[in-house]
Amino acid sequence: MIKNNKINFLYLISKRAINLIIFLMVIFDSYLSLYPILLKCYGIIQNNWNFNTWHDAIVLFGIIDIPRFFMGLFLFFMAFILMLKTRLSWILTLLTLFCLIFVDKIIIRNNNNNYIYFLVTILFLLSSWKDFYRRSLGSISLISTISILFLLSYGVLGSLYLGSQFSPRIENAYSAIYFVIVCMSTVGFGDIVPTTDESRLFTLTLIIFGITIFTASVASVGGSIIRNNVKKITNGKILKVSRNNHCVIIGSSYFSRSICEKIIKSGLEITIICKKEDMGLFSKNIDLVEEDSQFSTSLKQANAEDAKYVISLMENDSDNAFAILSAKEICNSSTKIISLVNEFSNINKIKTLHPDGILSLQNLGAEIITRLINKEPIDESIINVFFNGNINNEN
Repeated sequence: MIKNNKINFLYLISKRAINLIIFLMVIFDSYLSLYPILLKCYGIIQNNWNFNTWHDAIVLFGIIDIPRFFMGLFLFFMAFILMLKTRLSWILTLLTLFCLIFVDKIIIRNNNNNYIYFLVTILFLLSSWKDFYRRSLGSISLISTISILFLLSYGVLGSLYLGSQFSPRIENAYSAIYFVIVCMSTVGFGDIVPTTDESRLFTLTLIIFGITIFTASVASVGGSIIRNNVKKITNGKILKVSRNNHCVIIGSSYFSRSICEKIIKSGLEITIICKKEDMGLFSKNIDLVEEDSQFSTSLKQANAEDAKYVISLMENDSDNAFAILSAKEICNSSTKIISLVNEFSNINKIKTLHPDGILSLQNLGAEIITRLINKEPIDESIINVFFNGNINNEN
């Protein structure tokens, strides 16, 4: 038991250390991309350059530096979204790093060794691909919003740079924003028309990128919803439970069944993780997930990261300990993790895993009998005994 807990604890620590290393590496790659450009901006400000047109400002800033700046800024945001372990952020980070290498070594042909750091990060991300498994609608929406804003910025700067090659000329930011949004939405009013090959190619990139990003955003958000519903239908039923802000219960016993019945009466939706042969113990209208040898797989399927509570009620304390570690790796900080302790001697061992609550039936029974013998009141203070004084009473 102690040995298994140590192994599980070290495994959890190593996973979090890897996530932190990836975060720092991507932040550093972002710094390598942004620092030269920010240094150039500082020099421009120090020299008090005055610009007559947007075109002059963009030329001095560096037309090639503009996409590098946006890619570096995009990496900065992706570093934080990667902490959520979403697969989409992992893919976009890899693509951005490859684009930076292409720009630095093929287009600009810089003599610096920044591409080495980019390659190291790419290899590290590829080796950790299994850690990025989540498909969060929130993170997908955030990434889609960032992508649209970056495309809008790219289009505005490009329109201002090529402003003289449109009819009528694009000479201010308002006209540029209007033109870019019209192109991205493929409406095409025709009141601003590109007149040269360069401006026509630029307009094509706006239309292509606009269609791609909008389509990908809709497909990512809508696809996740449709995929989940199709999966439920193919499994033989459409689940009535919305796996969000719900309660996940791990374990199959008459004790867990009684708790489920009470929770359902309170109005909170539940999802039960249990072995296939024990599913008949519960009512057919309850959301059930088959228990996997790795609790993390079952917890992901039960959408534990969005759960309000995760309660482990298994008869083996070592299984409960492993369930706590798996839940801590997957769940958000707002999720309360509660575990049953079957043997009194294991309470302190479970405590070392820092769950939000510990259910000790032996403590509860001993306390009730002692109070009855001593004719003491059985009031709300007994809750602290039941949870071993370890539960956070916040809703």
